[in-house]
Amino acid sequence: MDGRRVALVVALLVVGVVAQTSVLAPLVPTAVVPDVVLVLVVAVGLCGGTTEGAWAGFTGGLLLDAAPPADHVLGQWALSLTVVGYLAGTVDRGSRPSWLSDSLTVAAAAFVGTSIFALSSLALGEPGAHLAMVLPVVALAVVYDVVLGLALVPGVRALLGRVEPAPQVRW
Repeated sequence: MDGRRVALVVALLVVGVVAQTSVLAPLVPTAVVPDVVLVLVVAVGLCGGTTEGAWAGFTGGLLLDAAPPADHVLGQWALSLTVVGYLAGTVDRGSRPSWLSDSLTVAAAAFVGTSIFALSSLALGEPGAHLAMVLPVVALAVVYDVVLGLALVPGVRALLGRVEPAPQVRW
């Protein structure tokens, strides 16, 4: 991964954290906010593979963990999004992307990432974390993230495709 691509991914993650924590949080009537950073990590994983996806997930998760309204243990989102980025990177990048495959990948990633975060909150004894609330929160997060992913994943895919250096052909 070259320096321009790293800078673009970090800039996208910072903008995603700001959008998620300060723009979308007040607009959504529920406690569950559309997970912009998770969708960005999925898009990076789809474009760059497992290493780039895990790296973006860890970076985005740490940024999200350190964002001011955070009320959880530092590292929970980093763990969740690292797994999400790695898993998104395992999806076949050789096939032609479609809105259906992108939506299914975002849905699976949202389910896994939100579940890891919720179950780690239960394991750590976070206040307000109850087993009865896990399934409704995860289901709502999946719906929000799939809708967000329909717009965000193709855009990030196009941006990263423009920054990626052209392959060198050698004889």
